Amino acid sequence: MRNPLEPLAGFGVTFSSMFKKNNTELYPEEKAPTAARYHGRHQLNRYADGLEKCIGCELCAWACPADAIYVEGADNTEEERFSPGERYGSVYQINYLRCIGCGLCIEACPTRALTMTNEYEMADDNRADLIYGKDKLLAPLEPGMESPPHPMQPGSTDEDYYRGSVIATNEVPQ
Repeated sequence: MRNPLEPLAGFGVTFSSMFKKNNTELYPEEKAPTAARYHGRHQLNRYADGLEKCIGCELCAWACPADAIYVEGADNTEEERFSPGERYGSVYQINYLRCIGCGLCIEACPTRALTMTNEYEMADDNRADLIYGKDKLLAPLEPGMESPPHPMQPGSTDEDYYRGSVIATNEVPQ
């Protein structure tokens, strides 16, 4: 024979929890900080003078297991130079509908052109807007940087860029 008070036991749990403090997160208003090594949105980095680090080698696209990256390389000319080497990424797209955030593209990049930021808010109501191009992926120009295309700094070689010895145009060498 069943105890007639058994169904009321469930109500007892509900009633006791009514007076406890809520554990609700206030997400849109208060954003929680992410871990330092969190893999969020990708970023295409620049050198100190503003030239792009991407050389259009497509290694990131080959390393991507989800086939979320599309790169088209093009040749630099002396009149239009976007990166210090012979080539640059003329088209660079990441499809965040397919990206799984694994970071294999970051490991494959030979020039450290591609890194991941801590930004995690990438939701959208339009699927086409989740395919990020160079306009959304390139790091913003910092003070002292010149927007490409422009020539390499006088007296420097592409090897100086890869070693990191090129400084911004307004910085004074020490």
